[in-house]
Amino acid sequence: MKSISGPLYLLIILVIIFSACKEKETATAETDFCENIHRNDDISLTSALEDVAGKMENQTGVYVLEDGSGSMIARAWLTEYAEKTIDIQYFIFSTDNIGLIACDYLVRAADRGVKVRIIVDDIMVDADIDDIATFSSHENISVKIYNPGVNLGKNILQKIGKFTSDFRSANQRMHNKTFIVDGKVVITGGRNIADEYFDYDHEYNFRDRDILLLGKAVKDVGHSFEEYWNSELSQDVMKVINEDPEKISSPDTFDRLHEYACNPENFWPQIRERIAQLPEAFENIKNSGDLVWLDSIGFISDKPGKNEGEEGLGGGGLTTTALVELVKNAKSSIDIQSPYLITTELSRNLFAEAVARGVKIRILTNSLASTDNVEAFSSYQTDREELLKTGVRIFEFRPDAAERTRIMTGELQQTLDHTPIFGLHAKSMVIDQQITVVGTFNLDPRSANLNTECIVVVDSEQVSNGVLSGMEIEFKPENSWETTLDFNPDSEVSKYKRLKTWTRKIIPKEIL
Repeated sequence: MKSISGPLYLLIILVIIFSACKEKETATAETDFCENIHRNDDISLTSALEDVAGKMENQTGVYVLEDGSGSMIARAWLTEYAEKTIDIQYFIFSTDNIGLIACDYLVRAADRGVKVRIIVDDIMVDADIDDIATFSSHENISVKIYNPGVNLGKNILQKIGKFTSDFRSANQRMHNKTFIVDGKVVITGGRNIADEYFDYDHEYNFRDRDILLLGKAVKDVGHSFEEYWNSELSQDVMKVINEDPEKISSPDTFDRLHEYACNPENFWPQIRERIAQLPEAFENIKNSGDLVWLDSIGFISDKPGKNEGEEGLGGGGLTTTALVELVKNAKSSIDIQSPYLITTELSRNLFAEAVARGVKIRILTNSLASTDNVEAFSSYQTDREELLKTGVRIFEFRPDAAERTRIMTGELQQTLDHTPIFGLHAKSMVIDQQITVVGTFNLDPRSANLNTECIVVVDSEQVSNGVLSGMEIEFKPENSWETTLDFNPDSEVSKYKRLKTWTRKIIPKEIL
């Protein structure tokens, strides 16, 4: 998540997203680039899951998606072979190449009769109204906007008016990220839909983590989606923008999208090569040895609107309560990754109590050199010393982390004459080397009290060992600096970025 700060900053960062059907100003040849893309009609999600269908009735298959390229391929495969429904919830669904490929696959699925439903948060929508209306005009695609009124279809004065007259409501955003296919498979976790979450951005990429679920627990995720879909906070996009879909619908509406998404000049050839290997992708997951079957896992999602508080910005939520209980019950160790680390006296006391009873706590967060959000870092910087005094060990991610050569997509590194900055975006926790949490929750007041979040809690030594092995690598000096009371790596950036960070200290931490 490119985190949200104060109201003025919110207005500035109302960028990115959802014009996935926008006509790009890129020259395209007359060749039908899509003619060589053939879906294997002998494959379906049902047939691919046939050998584990019995397990799926009473158990949940768990597979952690560590690298961006693999996570992208998993989504593409599931979209390509969905049979009935695709339900999507995202904070960011961008208009870059990854987003356009994703949208192209969704439209193709809808053309086959698959019902596609998408919920996106209003604050990150920055698209032409006609483009959104075009996408929603497909008879099998429905789009809803969560908590509208701060962005889409509003002018600058209306946006400012919303923040000044209803500050609490304006700051309550939907940060859930779920991708549900046929009610059988789910992908959830830290990644939004944009190049930088899948290792394909030319300048800045995220080290992130998703988790794939098969079977029993998918019902819980589906119930959460339905709750958001039916909430009065989620409104049909056509009502929000007040457009008539019949005016923009035509038989060739999506031809330019398909042409752009199939044109190899717009993508590295390796992307299409990986997608061409889709028939093997799901089999590789099932046969990897890393797909773990469990009798139960916990999927916890905040309710739409987060909490019942009417005054101030506090109130917590279901995910907040669950994470607090996990920390309170930890016996030996807590290892955390959070891109934004903004603590309060309450959270510092929680960590201090755990340390006092012998729990070793390590937290990896972004350094000033790797962060994409100086506003959040500024608040962390202010309380960093107090957090260290609790006994927590803090590590800050290096922008040149050596691990990026293993995690980042190989073709990107081979193609560019420079190496993009590598920032942390994974939101994960391993407790007592036994319980793993993967989700959307940042360790900051916004996730605790304002944004709706969702997390997966997995009680499995095998899953925990897998996630923890990656964390251990990232704690090493070649990947992160250990910050102490005597040392921090803030000097690794320019004086300008340090000054910029200092000026953000006026923003209240409650909205970061």
